[in-house]
Amino acid sequence: MAEICCGVMAENEASGGESRRRTTRRRRMELRRVRIDQPREQKRRRFEMSSSSRDLDLDIDLDSAVEACGGGEAAAKPSILSSSSQPGWESESLPKFGIASVCGRRRDMEDAVAIQPSFFRRERYGDGGLLHYYGVYDGHGCSHVATKCKERLHDMVREELAGAEEIGAIGGERWRWVMEQSFNRMDGEVIAWSENFADDDNTISGNCRCELRTPECDAVGTTAVVAVVTPDEIIVANCGDSRAVLCRNGAAVPLSTDHKPDRPDELSRIQSAGGRVIYWEGARVLGVLAMSRAIGDNYLKPYVSCVPEVSVTERGGGDEFLILASDGLWDVVSNATACGVARMCLKGGGGAASPHPLPEENSDKACRDASLMLTKLALARGSADNVSVVVIDLT
Repeated sequence: MAEICCGVMAENEASGGESRRRTTRRRRMELRRVRIDQPREQKRRRFEMSSSSRDLDLDIDLDSAVEACGGGEAAAKPSILSSSSQPGWESESLPKFGIASVCGRRRDMEDAVAIQPSFFRRERYGDGGLLHYYGVYDGHGCSHVATKCKERLHDMVREELAGAEEIGAIGGERWRWVMEQSFNRMDGEVIAWSENFADDDNTISGNCRCELRTPECDAVGTTAVVAVVTPDEIIVANCGDSRAVLCRNGAAVPLSTDHKPDRPDELSRIQSAGGRVIYWEGARVLGVLAMSRAIGDNYLKPYVSCVPEVSVTERGGGDEFLILASDGLWDVVSNATACGVARMCLKGGGGAASPHPLPEENSDKACRDASLMLTKLALARGSADNVSVVVIDLT
């Protein structure tokens, strides 16, 4: 830079008036940094929605989604598939539900949602013994653990349920045993898969960054909130900071408690195991993970546990709907607000009980609209995470 400046001065001294000014401007232009603006690529956010009567795949802009929170409709048209094309789904026995899942402001989509209507039948109860399975998995580090839970965890719950039926286990202890066994098996399968990935020809479902990185995926995990809905009970198993909330007589009733590292009992458990909770942009296990329980995360065991907390709630006449969602919703929306928004959608937007029941086809649309509206509300409130919401009609 010094040599160039000297050169400019020498040339200026040799030039006269107008020529000197023209040369100075040219030299300044040559020394100035040139900025080339790349074409701005429009960011797309992918919404994946489904209901008991159709599967939807809607691709719209994030800005459009936020604007739609005010009541407008997204311009993109969804493609619609009949649920009759799904093997094993009998439309007359399906509960009403809606799903919305959006990448949000994250670079990658790491959430997964599992819906398994009529996944188990209690033989001694006949048609009244149908059980329905719903799960929301919020992955971290990568998507493959959440994806594997989506593909496999309900099968494990089914197998453990069959075993519990044979030994005659009943009540809350039976469900606690079933869920703990299932989550432990899922955790073991994920860890074994990660350890053997380098020697096997297995591939990861979906878009997984781990294929481009090290085959040891110890730093990958997922939360899991699972609900099994029976004719007389709602069983929730939670591991992590996703959440299940029941709307009963218009009030929000949490059916799970978030597993945060600074929760007093979780903090005590971590410290008893020899771990530490370090505050780095919030409480984190060893300063890394912002939840104290998860499936996977082998590098943080035994401080991070895969054992779920299980609640069994008897169904009542005042039960309206159940919300399962990842923390992308709950970080910015309270339980009461989420229930209020969903209730307005399910009741036709009036916020109060409608004197006329909604037609069957509109009921499914209402569940779908409720889940989508909650994701839009989370985005409008600045959620920086993936957002996945399931709304299950219990009426």
